Amino acid sequence: MDSYTLAAAERLTTRPARDYRHFSVQPVTPVIGAELTGLDLSRPLDDEQLAEVKDAFLTHHVLVFRDQHLSPDDHKRFAGYFGQLRRSQRVAGDDRDPEVLDIKADGSSSFVDGNGWHTDGTADAEPSLGSMLYITRPPAIGSGGDTMWANMHFAYEMLSPTMQAFLDGLTAVHDGLIPWQGYQPPLEYTIPKSEHPVVVRHPETGRKLLFVNPGFTSHIVQLSPDESRGLLDMLFTMVATRPVLSCRVRWTPNTLVFWDNRCTQHHAIWDYYPHERYGQRVSINGTRPTA
Repeated sequence: MDSYTLAAAERLTTRPARDYRHFSVQPVTPVIGAELTGLDLSRPLDDEQLAEVKDAFLTHHVLVFRDQHLSPDDHKRFAGYFGQLRRSQRVAGDDRDPEVLDIKADGSSSFVDGNGWHTDGTADAEPSLGSMLYITRPPAIGSGGDTMWANMHFAYEMLSPTMQAFLDGLTAVHDGLIPWQGYQPPLEYTIPKSEHPVVVRHPETGRKLLFVNPGFTSHIVQLSPDESRGLLDMLFTMVATRPVLSCRVRWTPNTLVFWDNRCTQHHAIWDYYPHERYGQRVSINGTRPTA
């Protein structure tokens, strides 16, 4: 690791660990992710439990809850503690709950949602606060279908001060058509496009983070096309090729993962074809990113 990465890692990994009264925490890596045990999410949380979960969420960015047996209402109740639930666009005749999105891939799938580094919905004017994915059926082969998350605070902090200062004044366009390349979106869909700062502050902690991703970011407004492509490719490659930024979660039956969409990217690894993986995702409305 270079000196900037080492310095950023040292700052992150020397934070004192916190003990919680209502559950135990086992970090997945020193810089992102934690498994929480001792909570039954099928039951309502009291104020003390919720306050501790929120603290762990802001600390670790990705929370893993295993062996949870949840109805859709349980799932939505837990998500509702963090804000208003996000409603998915539906085509005519689709009467499924717009607040619960099925996440499924099997032998008939030609693509898988999230198979590539991205942050959910950054083409929206107000991207989501976070999402809760509840996987009830991981691949039957016993492995595969893992998801990786990257800490975008860390991604910003491992850049040189000169690069940080340069990025701080830039904005980028996020285009909702990018994920549809090669496919035709339904005619009823409204395809979003938004311009956001390249570096934003987390709305609750105030920490800076890098806010561009290959899933939605098309170009940097203030640069020429070649300059924009070169800079974005460098930032995207950093996330994809530096494992120190990320954690990897292996799904087991009835696992729920809650991630902070404001300061992470994730990659759902499609390495289980033709086997099936099935779950449901509930997302929470967020706010407009600010520099």
